[in-house]
Amino acid sequence: MQSLTQSPLDAEFVQNPYPFYDRVRAAGPFAYWSDYKMAVSARASVVAAALRDRRLGRETPAERALPTPPHLEPFYALERHSMLELEAPRHTRLRRLVVRAFTSGRIAALAPDITALCHRLIDDMPAGGGDLLEHFAKPLPVIVIARLLGVPETDAPDLLAWSNAMVQMYQARRDDALEAEAAQAAQAFTDYLSALIETRRKAPGNDLLSDLIAVQEDGAHLSRDELIATVVLLLNAGHEATVHSIGNGVKTLLEQGVAPEWLDTDHIDGTLEEILRYDPPLHLFTRWAYEDIELQGETIRAGSQIGLLLAGANRDPDTWDSPGVFNSPRPVKTNFSFGAGAHFCIGAPLARLEMRIALPLLFERLPAMTLANRPVYGDVYHFHGLEALDLRY
Repeated sequence: MQSLTQSPLDAEFVQNPYPFYDRVRAAGPFAYWSDYKMAVSARASVVAAALRDRRLGRETPAERALPTPPHLEPFYALERHSMLELEAPRHTRLRRLVVRAFTSGRIAALAPDITALCHRLIDDMPAGGGDLLEHFAKPLPVIVIARLLGVPETDAPDLLAWSNAMVQMYQARRDDALEAEAAQAAQAFTDYLSALIETRRKAPGNDLLSDLIAVQEDGAHLSRDELIATVVLLLNAGHEATVHSIGNGVKTLLEQGVAPEWLDTDHIDGTLEEILRYDPPLHLFTRWAYEDIELQGETIRAGSQIGLLLAGANRDPDTWDSPGVFNSPRPVKTNFSFGAGAHFCIGAPLARLEMRIALPLLFERLPAMTLANRPVYGDVYHFHGLEALDLRY
């Protein structure tokens, strides 16, 4: 297995990681990314197989588990009950319970409210120009999630601040100061949701949190810790991905000069999938091997961790013609931006709905929209999103 070196903090890589993914793909089914001390793959066939292979998973093997540093206990107290970090049978049970409340019908019913909210946010944007992330892409998903859960909309800024602090734990730039912020945010989030859950137990409402409290399987409910971890996951994962998807998507559409018809009702779904394929919000997703596994001639040893380069797999020329070219009318093939298999993103339908409504409305309401300056990606790997998106309109 070829060893490759590439700092995820390197400024050139942050702005354009795709040349490195090409190097990884050219090296074989896997390459050893020395900076992360793990084997990684940018081949679509490998990533597709690994995401669905139950011999690989998110839950840390017992022999590789490390003691939790005391200062990070509030953060890992949530992680221990998060679907994202668990495997069967706990993951299966939790996901089944959540899906019973987080239904496709409930998500589809949000469309009118999301449309009205998009109009309101556009109405409130600064005259002449401003940062689309700050005034539109960031508030949209957090307000939608707050309403869905039954959280007062006035508390959305707190949810956003806690979410932003917590996701720093997954970033390559993580340091002691960011860890402290994440732990404080996790504790504040836990305290807030504990109080809200008790309120909803006494007086259920017509909201997702009340339904999550009530849902059961074989007489078993979500525990308090599972409820809190699930709500935090829905907010953090859903918010982060949607903000970056909207920002990256508008940037791409403006840079590429996509014709208006590719945002109409007949074509918008294909355009959204091409946006997600071309510049997705999450680039690296890790898995642990629970036994020795052979994938396309490479042996992955039990107890080792591998990295699946979702964004690299999305640009595999064995799957897509001219994958480095943005092409709205490209025939849709399944991309890896929301994962696959047992851990396929549970919030993907909501994220797609928000984008499907938001992007056409932005270009309809702000037809003169142009980039005010060259957008710069933030140092947030293994996420991939802009620091700001300054527009003139």
